Amino acid sequence: MKKVLVSLAAVVALSTSAMAGVNSQTGCGLGSVIIKDDSSAVMLALQAITNGTSMNQTFGITSGTLGCKKTKLVMNERAQEFVASNMDILAKEISVGHGESLDTLAELLQVEDKAEFSAALQTNYNSIYTSQQVEMSDVLDNIATTSL
Repeated sequence: MKKVLVSLAAVVALSTSAMAGVNSQTGCGLGSVIIKDDSSAVMLALQAITNGTSMNQTFGITSGTLGCKKTKLVMNERAQEFVASNMDILAKEISVGHGESLDTLAELLQVEDKAEFSAALQTNYNSIYTSQQVEMSDVLDNIATTSL
């Protein structure tokens, strides 16, 4: 039974380490806020277990609380489908810095300043569309990287 609990704690700790937050090992969340001591594996496991069982990391990331950083772009399935369906027109509109599809993408990504977003994408066009065979996932990753 101990092996199962230790394994579970390790999996939780490793799976939360990718989250933005308080420390790089357990991520952000209630456990990281309440349990400040991260000097031992036991304390890190307690942070991770509390983060995982209280299921509050999504809230923290979305709201920018509990030691989490709020993301500037919200990648979602609708944005992915939109980019996949409009790769060519988006490439044209990003290259000129404006257009209806580019405005729609900004709305889907919940961008507050559309003009700044469009200008950043235009400036970084070659970093976003790296080749003629670029795929939707790469375009979205490149947009997230270059527009932040």
